[in-house]
Amino acid sequence: MNSNNATYLVPDWPAPKSVRSAITLRTAGCSQAPFDSFNLADHVGDHPSAVATNRQALTQLLQLPSEPIWLHQVHGSEVVYGPEAAQKTTADACYTDVVGQVCAVMTADCLPVLFCNQQGTKIAAAHAGWRGLCAGILRNTASYFSPDETIFAYLGPAIGSQVFEVGAEVREAFLSSAQNTQHQAMIDSAFRWSDDSRYLADLYALARAELACCGIDNVYGGDFCTYSQSEQFFSYRRNQITGRTASLVWLESL
Repeated sequence: MNSNNATYLVPDWPAPKSVRSAITLRTAGCSQAPFDSFNLADHVGDHPSAVATNRQALTQLLQLPSEPIWLHQVHGSEVVYGPEAAQKTTADACYTDVVGQVCAVMTADCLPVLFCNQQGTKIAAAHAGWRGLCAGILRNTASYFSPDETIFAYLGPAIGSQVFEVGAEVREAFLSSAQNTQHQAMIDSAFRWSDDSRYLADLYALARAELACCGIDNVYGGDFCTYSQSEQFFSYRRNQITGRTASLVWLESL
């Protein structure tokens, strides 16, 4: 992933030229602590004017063709089609085949996943915390692409496996959701025993397991830790009251 002036990151994936994508960092905005400084979420307690200014700056910085579709994310499995979505539509993923429409998800430890097809005619963005992953948000998002298409997926910054400690019930929930024996084995390998009857969970590995069930093998990214890299990323588990970064993808005319 390439950095651009320490303001946003450009995903390193073989997306066609018609597909544009970016992931914001926490720097270069106007929000005050504990939302400092490029917070893009209007539901975390930040001053509305600061969020509005940051969103306007984002549009100018990336030269976005339209206002991103800002979803009301609930850690669920609902996917919405861009042309049918209004601002604050309750869903955890958005897909579109419309040029100029910006799909976006906001995160602060949860995993953002971007999708596109090889033809560069369809895109999606999904918010995948452990609950959403377990509920099938990535499988649901992938289902909106045709089975015969080659799909690329990019795993954006999420909490790393060295620090993401969960209870045994989380592991059991994932194992219970397994689609087949191979999927179950991949899920099992994504958990490592920690202390006090708890596990360390690898969100990236769990996402790859989900995508493998959909026949998606072209998976990129997955090499950041929002909890540990405090200068770049917001982290809910680290700070509780904090901002959100955005992962965006859109189509352009060539």
